[in-house]
Amino acid sequence: MPVRAVGTSNLVTTSTSTPTSELVNQATAQIATLVRDELALAKSELAEKGKRAGLGGGLFGAAAVLALYGLALLLTLAVVLLDLAWPLWLSVLVVMAVVVAAAGVAALIGRGQLKRATPPLPEQAIGEVQADVRTVRAAAQEGRRS
Repeated sequence: MPVRAVGTSNLVTTSTSTPTSELVNQATAQIATLVRDELALAKSELAEKGKRAGLGGGLFGAAAVLALYGLALLLTLAVVLLDLAWPLWLSVLVVMAVVVAAAGVAALIGRGQLKRATPPLPEQAIGEVQADVRTVRAAAQEGRRS
């Protein structure tokens, strides 16, 4: 019965009259090609994700700079408004205390989020490698039965 591996483009169909040494050589070549193809897929998948992350990070950085300027203006407004009722030094002190408290809360929340983050993985490549391993195992079990 002919055996054909799944997932590669340059396959060799074998028959029962092929010597074992030739079958081993063909299997070795096919496995090497399969591994190279899977590594190339993982590399291209991670490169694409990296480009998207870089663009998103740049845009997020620009938004953060603009938001920082807006926050500075808002804090200045708060100091000016509090200066109408309190002395200037007290107004600045109160606004500073609120900003430092907000920064502490943000740092604690950010630390918690970083702990729960998972590393980026080439999910498609991992799935295909797992499928390839299942195919090879099934073919090996089928070969033992024959």
